[in-house]
This record gives sequence, C-alpha cells and structure tokens, in this order.
Amino acid sequence: MNTPLLDIRNLVVDYPGKGLRAQPFRALDSVSIDVRPGECVGLVGESGSGKTTLGRAVLGLAPVTRGAIDFKGQNISVLSTRERRRLSSDIQVVFQDPYTSLNPSMTIGEILAEPLIAQHTAQSAARKRIAELLDQVKLPSDAVKRLPRDFSGGQRQRIAIARALALRPQLVICDEPVSALDLSTQARVLDLFTEIQRDTGVAYLFITHDLDVVRYVSHRVAVMYHGKIVERGDTAQVTTAPTHPYTQRLWMAAPIAEPVAQRERRERRLAMAADL
Repeated sequence: MNTPLLDIRNLVVDYPGKGLRAQPFRALDSVSIDVRPGECVGLVGESGSGKTTLGRAVLGLAPVTRGAIDFKGQNISVLSTRERRRLSSDIQVVFQDPYTSLNPSMTIGEILAEPLIAQHTAQSAARKRIAELLDQVKLPSDAVKRLPRDFSGGQRQRIAIARALALRPQLVICDEPVSALDLSTQARVLDLFTEIQRDTGVAYLFITHDLDVVRYVSHRVAVMYHGKIVERGDTAQVTTAPTHPYTQRLWMAAPIAEPVAQRERRERRLAMAADL
C-alpha cells in the first residue's frame, strides 16, 4: 500500500462565534482522511457539512485548532505564510465557479503565465509550458490572446484546471469543480480530470455534494455530515450500497427516470431527513 501523500489526522477547526460571549463554531470535529499518490478521494456532503472547510484547511485558508495535516510526511498546518507559499508548486486548487475564479481583465496567456512567473520560470520555458497546458485541456493555441469572457463555462473551467496544473503539482484540491456546469459539460470536464490523472499521476481531493460525480472519478469516498466523517470506503460500496442513513439520503437525492420510483425515493429521503 502506498504511503499517503496527504494524511489528515484528528483535525479540528473552530471558527469564532458571532457576538461577545458566543461559543466558537466547530466546523470540523476530529476528521481523519488520507489521499495516496495518483489517487482520487471523493469528499461528499451537503452544504454546511464541513467539506469545503477541510479543503481550505489543507490550503492554509482555515484555522486549525487541533490535529495535523501531513503532506509528504511534513505537518503543513503549522507552517508560516511564507513557508506555505513554497508548497504552491505541489498543492493547487480548482474552485467551483469558473466565472469568478479567473481575472476578467487578463488574457488566458497571462493567467496561465502568472504561477510560472511567480516561480521565476524563463519566458521561453513559460511559453512552451502554456502551449502544453492548452493542449492538455483541449483548448486551441490562440486562446492565449483571448479574455475569459470569450469562453463558455466549461471552457473557463478547463482554463482553471490548466492554471492549477501549470507547476505540475502532486495534489489538486477540487472544490465542487463541476457543480456550476450543465450535465453534458460536467461529463466532459470529469472525463478531462480522469484523463489528466491517468497521464500525469496527480492526486485529487475531490469535494462535491453529488454521489454520482464521485462515482465517476473517485477511487475511494468519504462522506461528511455536521463536521464529521460518517462513512468511508471504496467508491462502489459507498455509492451503490451505503450503510449510514445520511449517505443513504444523499443516494436517494439522485434523480432517476421512473416517476413512481422517484416519488417513493423522495418520500423515503424526506422521512430519513426528519430522523437525522
């Protein structure tokens, strides 16, 4: 078994309460999860479950109260801001909204060059890398001269993926990267994620609310509810025969084509929601 690339152990994240005497809000409660090299681990939960907070903690954007986040054997949760910047070549992120994650006043070439310039890459090497990236995400070479507004949502997300891959990271945090796209575009972008992983060996922590999405791309799945992981296992087991009531509720939220069965599934889901 491979040694984990990312190993999160007993992670606790508290946010200050609102008001002078308010108690802190516990967003993550003793969460443990790992991602191995070249693996995609899906992290599933509804809005407010804590899944995005976990991704932000890995990126150094959420406060760590207790626990450890090890990357390649080093506890990165205690690093300074300057030390965190050095990790940018190894850990990258693709955000949810392709419309706001790209600077609208910069050309695609400038957007893709930005991380390379920050790492003092020579201009000729940067141009070559940008051409490779556009080819990798299946966008035309003349995209370098165009602005984000010239592209569709799916194409903008491909640009965001290219930017995340620019420094050849070992781990990419994917925070709901297809939820803002229509279903047909989602499928094409998910295929792209799978193809890139096969070709480069990059690992993903893939955050989503949709069990169908993680079934498509993930090797293992963890399910979050109220800041805790309530179920985990191989993708086939968790997404087709879940054991925890919350995971079963997520599974029943997926639409199916048969109206009667869909109505029965919705009624069961609502009944289970009342019991959780």
